[in-house]
Parts: sequence; structure tokens; C-alpha cells
Amino acid sequence: MLELREFDRSDIPEMVAIQQVIIKEEVEPTWTSMVESHIADSKGVGFVALREGKVVGFVIGEVKGEGFGLPQSGWIEVVGVDPQAMGEGIGKAMIDRLFEAFRQKGVEDVYTSVRWDAVDMVSFFKSVGFGRSDFINLIRQL
Repeated sequence: MLELREFDRSDIPEMVAIQQVIIKEEVEPTWTSMVESHIADSKGVGFVALREGKVVGFVIGEVKGEGFGLPQSGWIEVVGVDPQAMGEGIGKAMIDRLFEAFRQKGVEDVYTSVRWDAVDMVSFFKSVGFGRSDFINLIRQL
């Protein structure tokens, strides 16, 4: 049975382990710091999915204030599911729980960004109701 709950500091090692498997390299300390800051910040929202007490997935979101013509909105920062558990509905369950938490905070619109060539992530987000937004990502390398 799958259990969903807000994540805390004790979940970070298992979250890091899943992230390392997904990205196929060592997780940078800045990633761990980002997770810790979401735990400490009231605007941070995050959940882990547990099966038999073991973390098998996580989602990290944030409520951001008005800016760039947007009202207060929710942003999905990171979604990770243990590759051995992918395809079991864990990602969808976590996203649904995150949407519920965003609604409780008065959020009506949720955004995320994915690489255009990350076909699996684009497909996943489409499957949970995302479409193109009015924004484009811009970059300037320094």
C-alpha cells in the first residue's frame, strides 16, 4: 500500500539516493540544500511516497508570489520516482496530493518546466493535465 506524507529531514538520504539513480551521477550539495530550504520555508510544499516504510518517490513544489504578470501560483520544482517503481501511479498520486496542498493555499494555477527533449517527463506532465503556458523560457549564459 502506498502512503503519502509531507517530507522531512529524515527523508533526505532516501530522496538523494533516488535522485542519484535518476540523474546517473552524484547529487550536488546544492540539491540537498534546496530540499532543506523547502522544508524550512512555509512556501515550500513537498511529499514523499512510501511503500512498506521505504521512500519510493518525492515531489517538491513551491508557492510563488505575484510576478511577471502572474497571480500567486504553484510551481513544481522536482519530481522523482525510484525507477524500479515507475509506471505504478506513484508520480500521479504525489502530483494529485501536491495539487490538493496548493488548492488549500489558494493557488489556482500550477506551473513547471521541463526540457523539450525529456519526452518521458513531457508525457508524464501531459498525463496529469499540464499543457503549454503563455511563457517561454529564456536563458543568457554568463
